[in-house]
Amino acid sequence: MSQSALAEARWTHVALPSGDLDKTIAFYTSLTPLVVVEEFADADGRSVWLSNPGQSATPFVLVFVAFTKDNGGQLGLLHPFAHIGIEVPNREDVDAMAEKARALDSLHWEPRDMGGQVGYICALKDPDGNVVEISHNQKVFESVRRLWGND
Repeated sequence: MSQSALAEARWTHVALPSGDLDKTIAFYTSLTPLVVVEEFADADGRSVWLSNPGQSATPFVLVFVAFTKDNGGQLGLLHPFAHIGIEVPNREDVDAMAEKARALDSLHWEPRDMGGQVGYICALKDPDGNVVEISHNQKVFESVRRLWGND
């Protein structure tokens, strides 16, 4: 898409540092529904773009960058509560992801039903210590679409 084809500003990604990009890719592609969209490497390091498979109408990408130079050891920016949120279609999906994460010693919050706007949740910790919330019935996506008339 050319710059002139962009009709409005839009939110496209969140970028975080990674201490070990291969471990980060393995974590997100095995414990969440995200897949690798692109991988890049240059003199500054390596990066990966992760997104939902086939999400072309409203693409949003989670970017991880492993820098060649030491960044002062500042990794794991999202903790203890700040987090990446992923909504799954079934309550059982939360339990299944929690079980996998528990086996890998990556479970941050046990599954629990918070009701209301929060829904049924658990949280995982990625290899750098970032928190990833997995939710069911949180309705963030559904609520925004309803409020903006896209249902």
